[in-house]
Amino acid sequence: MTSVASFRRAPVLADLVPGTRLRDVALVLAGTVFVTLAGWVAVPLPFTPVPVSLATFAVLLTGAALGPARAAASILVYLAAGTAGAPMFAEFSSGWAFASYGYALGYLVAAVLVGELARRRADRSVLGTAALAVASTATIYAIGVPWLVVFLGVDLATGLTLGVVPFLVGDVIKAAAAALLLPGAWSIVRRVRQ
Repeated sequence: MTSVASFRRAPVLADLVPGTRLRDVALVLAGTVFVTLAGWVAVPLPFTPVPVSLATFAVLLTGAALGPARAAASILVYLAAGTAGAPMFAEFSSGWAFASYGYALGYLVAAVLVGELARRRADRSVLGTAALAVASTATIYAIGVPWLVVFLGVDLATGLTLGVVPFLVGDVIKAAAAALLLPGAWSIVRRVRQ
């Protein structure tokens, strides 16, 4: 049975960095840069307009490390700059009129969700972090696939074939990596604090 105490809001990794508002601004901008750089690590696939990128992994880590408010701010800066014309998105793209823009919109909701779950200590264990990664990925797909379907004018089955199926193996690898990194970071924090 889960206790009430386990649902209390806990610090996220960014809360352990000393500082004030300037720290928060630096963390938000670092999150934006991290998601942008990870998105630039992209491999186009010939059979889908959605490239394979590390942006979803970066969103997961940013949400967990920064918490919901700072992660939301990071993704909002990312979206605003990219939509306005800066080459923030995968394959150095910008604007909003492309097939995978819905995934970028999904990053915002996923980052907030992951940040909130991290505040509830979901990133402290391997299984909790794996579940957090699945929730993040599902959220991104829930927003990205409908955009893809409408943008391309295809049916849902085609949208899933183009926008989900090719990425499932990578999603498992990213979830496994996060399940090692985040609990590992908290393990280091616990050792340093002792």
